[in-house]
Amino acid sequence: MASASSTVTTTSTPQSQTQSQPPPVPTILASCHSSNTSTPIPTPTASKPACATCPTHLLKSLKRDGYIHIPALLDPVQIFSLRKAASQVVNLARSGKWPYIRTVPKQFPPWSSTPPPDSEGGIWGIQHLLHPEMPGRKEFAKLYFGNAIIGVVKELLGLNLYDPRSEDKIVMELLNLLISPSGNKDFELRWHRDDIRWETDAEEEKRQLDEKSPGGRQAHAQYNIALYDDESLIVVPESHRRVRTEEERNADPYAPELKDMKVVKMKAGDAVFYDSNIVHRGVYKGVDLEKGEVGRMTLHGSVGLYDHSEERAKNVLQHGLRDWVDREDAPFNELQGKCRARAEGMRMRLVEMGNVEDLGYSLEG
Repeated sequence: MASASSTVTTTSTPQSQTQSQPPPVPTILASCHSSNTSTPIPTPTASKPACATCPTHLLKSLKRDGYIHIPALLDPVQIFSLRKAASQVVNLARSGKWPYIRTVPKQFPPWSSTPPPDSEGGIWGIQHLLHPEMPGRKEFAKLYFGNAIIGVVKELLGLNLYDPRSEDKIVMELLNLLISPSGNKDFELRWHRDDIRWETDAEEEKRQLDEKSPGGRQAHAQYNIALYDDESLIVVPESHRRVRTEEERNADPYAPELKDMKVVKMKAGDAVFYDSNIVHRGVYKGVDLEKGEVGRMTLHGSVGLYDHSEERAKNVLQHGLRDWVDREDAPFNELQGKCRARAEGMRMRLVEMGNVEDLGYSLEG
């Protein structure tokens, strides 16, 4: 197992220490958290770049390794509020009162709307945290459209953080919740890339990698944010820019070890942003609900570049967003000011993106 790490240590500062303040955030990036509207974007590159197209520290790390671990992206108050909202959603979904779920043992969409019995593992994920009927939607929306996420996203997409016009270039995508299966039933995802089929031959694999991640940069930023300590994500660093090795190609789909693989160990409040076509898998430890065990509770989301490609539309819309994103109750009226303006702009770009024919599913199984 590789010992190298792509952790960005400069974002984490012990509470007992003081931290020098980077330059103020532009007005257009006012925080969605009304109690803390002056908080700068918590990234290690908050200082104004020398030029609009200069690669940042975060983007360089993502291009090189395929993932970035950012400690303490969320503060304790955010963690507390999100845990409360997430717990309510988990209880709702496990009781069969929320139809948008990921069911054990199926890895990819479409999933059943009925949870399997706890004795069979139940569910391992909950979809559509930004749905207008979602309890706790306001808390999830404040996070999704807030500076902590959008600041990092813009850097990884190569946008100028200080240019107000960059707000028009990002589009709302996905926000889901990944949880531990019930009934003490462990569950594992097989090794995969998110939108390149595993059976693809080497020549076609290289073509798709070059097309979907030109120069190592994608048209979207994908992330996990842990609400409790989490060691479920396993990646193979640098595999996002190369075809699979013979060992990887011939390995068991659930092989517990691959050369150079890295277990991403996150504390509550940590985030990992990663290239969706890095070779990776997830390992879920089952919990005993009768004993009050919580296990994994990790937010899984993405933000995209607007009007990029039909391929990206397929990756997003296969999860069923087109069914609700343009409903009359879909606007984020619970948000305020510039945060609401950002959310509505991003949502309406997704509405426009959804005006295409059914594009099917990226992966199967």
